[in-house]
Amino acid sequence: MSTAVAVRMIGADFLKVRKKMGTLIWALVLTLAPLLIYFIVSAAQHSSNPAEHGPAGGTHGFINALPALAAFFGPLAAILIGVDAGATDASAGVFRDLVVTGRSRVALFATRLPAAIALTSLVSVAGYTLLVLGTFMFASGSPTPDAALLLNGLGFTLLSVGVICAVAVGFASLTTSRPASLVALIGWQLIASTIIANISSLGSSRELVLREAIAHFSPVSLDGGGGRHGPRGSGLVTMGTGTALIVMAGWLVVFLALGAWRTRTMDA
Repeated sequence: MSTAVAVRMIGADFLKVRKKMGTLIWALVLTLAPLLIYFIVSAAQHSSNPAEHGPAGGTHGFINALPALAAFFGPLAAILIGVDAGATDASAGVFRDLVVTGRSRVALFATRLPAAIALTSLVSVAGYTLLVLGTFMFASGSPTPDAALLLNGLGFTLLSVGVICAVAVGFASLTTSRPASLVALIGWQLIASTIIANISSLGSSRELVLREAIAHFSPVSLDGGGGRHGPRGSGLVTMGTGTALIVMAGWLVVFLALGAWRTRTMDA
């Protein structure tokens, strides 16, 4: 397959996912609404009682709001988009039509990934833009994040949603069921992962949790209590950078390989 054909196929997959207005709208709502609520409520509290409630923005506000975008609601939007990209063709009954064009089945799977990640990244950048605007607009004279923290926050956000989106594409391609994939991935990412990471008796096996491997690269604490558990003060499980990279790569390789296998062997 030539580069030109691959680009056209990725563009078609991107358009296909973008035109799913229900998914796109909910992805934007999940990404933007929590940040709007946080800044509006925090600003109102600060305005009514500055002595008890600090500014909504500034470095403190940025540190409080970034986990909501990068570790919670951003990944939810990534799951929505990734599952749609991975399962739509099969669930909509158009997979046969794509196969009869003569395109490689593996290529049909492979082009879903960059399309889904591109749309997820655009949604996340919109959310991060809102986060930065709120950080500076509501600083009220308090210290604001420097360029390094802002760039690290953006990089971590894109890393988090990109990895989760890729896993979602592979898993949805494997199951070919949008509802089952959404329930399983959301349940794992938001509930099971946190529970497992908090079970200290599991020891180093908790390092295999994808959420904790991603959290290692966060520039701010994600534990919700301001504690510093990991080497970068970000997650619940302490692990080295090499281990975190291996864990993320392992999740990506396994689920993308399973998704490609399922697409290649599935009845048209």
